[in-house]
Amino acid sequence: MTAYEKLQNCLACVREKTDFVPDVALILGSGLGALADEVEAVATVDYHDIEGFPVSTVPGHKGRFVFGYFGDVKVVIMQGRVHFYEGYDRSDILLPTRLMVLMGAKALFLTNAAGGVNRNFNAGDFMLIRDHIMTIFPNPLIGANMDELGPRFPDMSEVYDKTLSRIILDTAARLEIPMQQGVYCQLTGPTFETPAEVRMLTTLGVDAVGMSTASEAVAARHAGIRVCGISCITNQAAGISPTPLSHEEVSETGNRVGPLFRKLVRESIEAMGAAL
Repeated sequence: MTAYEKLQNCLACVREKTDFVPDVALILGSGLGALADEVEAVATVDYHDIEGFPVSTVPGHKGRFVFGYFGDVKVVIMQGRVHFYEGYDRSDILLPTRLMVLMGAKALFLTNAAGGVNRNFNAGDFMLIRDHIMTIFPNPLIGANMDELGPRFPDMSEVYDKTLSRIILDTAARLEIPMQQGVYCQLTGPTFETPAEVRMLTTLGVDAVGMSTASEAVAARHAGIRVCGISCITNQAAGISPTPLSHEEVSETGNRVGPLFRKLVRESIEAMGAAL
């Protein structure tokens, strides 16, 4: 079975349970999954019920698609994502994003828990992702190109859509939620970065670092849909933070700022309806 045939098989499994066609695909990061419980849901599909679908093994990642509405905007929400460090093949890491593209999504809204490399960032800040660096991470499009979705050499000069990003900033301003902006870097994980690696990232102009997101953004742009994203800064990176880093700290910060974050994402998506 080719990667595209596997993708079509996953789509058929979803379509057996719902024919919902979303406008926006939303991927929720660590500690942020509760937003899926706030959507006006019309259907859910557990990852285990999709043949061949990669299943997250990370604590706090529930593992299902939730279909529903934020206002008038139709959304499909990934309540839990899969990561390269879990041992999946690169094509499996891209499969969920590509599946949501085939479901009909016009835009991908990415969220993540990230470490703050920028010394002006504090735990609990939100950062609009303006661009990313992924050259340290194996490019997810390595291997046979999926011609059915996009070209062999896709342009990445504007991964993060300016119009959708402006809507997020305007929504944050209206809600009086401070927003940082910056460059996100995806590394493989599962270790947190060393202080020397954080110094390297600072030299490269990175503001926040994590273990997901950029590869999903590349998959979405390869397939020709629009992308936007927010990082929740859950901790200061190694060498900046005076304490050892832990996944518990990431989850605790995500839970602490969760209500504000959920309001920002939900109202931003509601405001995107006319732009899609």
